[in-house]
Formats: sequence, structure tokens, C-alpha cells
Amino acid sequence: MRILVTNDDGINAPGLKVVEAIAAEIAGADGEVWTVAPAFEQSGVGHKISYTHPMMIAKLGPRRYAAEGSPADCVLAGLYEVLEGAKPDLVLSGVNRGNNAAENTLYSGTIGGTMEAALQGMKAIALSQYLGPRTEEMAGGMFEPSIEHGVKVVRDLLEHGLWDDEDYRLFYNVNFPPVPAAEVKGTKVTSQGFRRHTSFGVEPHISPSGRKFLWIKGGPQHLATLPGTDAAANLEGWISVTPMRCDLTAHDTLETLKGRLEGK
Repeated sequence: MRILVTNDDGINAPGLKVVEAIAAEIAGADGEVWTVAPAFEQSGVGHKISYTHPMMIAKLGPRRYAAEGSPADCVLAGLYEVLEGAKPDLVLSGVNRGNNAAENTLYSGTIGGTMEAALQGMKAIALSQYLGPRTEEMAGGMFEPSIEHGVKVVRDLLEHGLWDDEDYRLFYNVNFPPVPAAEVKGTKVTSQGFRRHTSFGVEPHISPSGRKFLWIKGGPQHLATLPGTDAAANLEGWISVTPMRCDLTAHDTLETLKGRLEGK
């Protein structure tokens, strides 16, 4: 099996080593793991592509490259430059430092990499590690749950997950809970949640020169989401697996809207 790996935390991120280890075990002794990751952190860039300017790509070692672009850029570079158009059997993006559950999913470069892979006709899974006070204190480090359970989740999805050839094909968003690996309860298939009463915002700061700068600031990450959704499952100690597509159409509104607008 040939696996392409990327992330949004950058080529030197510790979570990238975790996903590379997961990929190596899944690929097996006769398989290949190729890494194309951003040269610098690209958190929060979503599905951005560097459409208006070129990006530099550098080979750092055998099957290992850094590109000055987003995770989606890295998937494109991996597919069309590094692998010369030979599609990998699987794309893994992560393991992200922090959750990509609920509304975070919409901002995530980690998810952006899997979206691009799915649009290019490849199987893709995003992997993220929910953080909290307990993950910071784990003997195995903050990625302990993803280290211990990552291979099983990916293998289960490959063997038992739904994969299709639709125009907007399925990909998967996996979040590991913020509890020690031994306390992970198992896997829950969930929908994408929404953290109510919180959102991204800005925090102003004045520089020594007197100029105002704004930092983008996230809201609390441990607010409950509705039962059956990703963040709710994670906070209860479950690994969440959320099937996704790139199709943004609100299909539930189509018939009602047709009745209101067509023929007027």
C-alpha cells in the first residue's frame, strides 16, 4: 500500500511523526509512506490553495518533502509532482495538535488536506487529538490516545468503512478524546457538532510602536455539543468518526425552496 501523509502543523510537528508511524504500520513492510507537509504551520487555512502565487518544494529525505503551501497544496504537490500522478491508496492528514471537531472542522487545514484528496479521487482520513488538562499530563505525551488507537481506527475504516466513487466522495474526520489511552471507551460514529454560545473572535493588542494588531482568538473547547455529535463523544472519552463530503448544498431545503421560488 502507498500512503501519502500531510498535516497543517508543519513538517517539524510532533503529530506528523505520529501519523507517519500509523501510516508505516498500515502500509506494511512492502508498502510506501510519502510525506509532503507544509514548511511552516498552516493551522486555520481550511481548504486554501495557493492559486495566485507559486510555492517552493524541497526534498528533505527519502520520500519526505516540505512545501511552502497549505495542506491542500501539499496533497496536490504530492500527487502531481512527487508521485508524478500515481495516486496513493490512502491520504492521512494529521495528527493535528488540537481537535477538529464541531465548527473547528470548517477552519481546519487538516480537514482541507483530506477534502482535496477526496476531490482528487483518493481515500482520505483526517486525524486530530483533542487536548485538555489530562492530555498535557499523560506519561505517553499529549498524543498518547492517537498513538495507541490510531492504527486500529484507520484499519477499521479501510476494512469496514464506506468508500464510494461519487463526484463528492466520502472522507473521514477522526478525533481522539482528551483522556489517557487506557480510558478511551471505543469508537462512535457521529455527526458534526456545534458549540453554542462561543465562536472565534479577535483580541486587540498595541505594539511598542503604537500600532494596533488583532489576534484571532478561539472560544472554549470543552463546551458540550448535542448528543451524537463529535465533540460530545470526545468529551465523554470516545473516538469520533464523522463521515463527510465536500458538497455544501443544504439538501434538506431544496424541495421547500423550489416551491417558494420556482415559477414566481
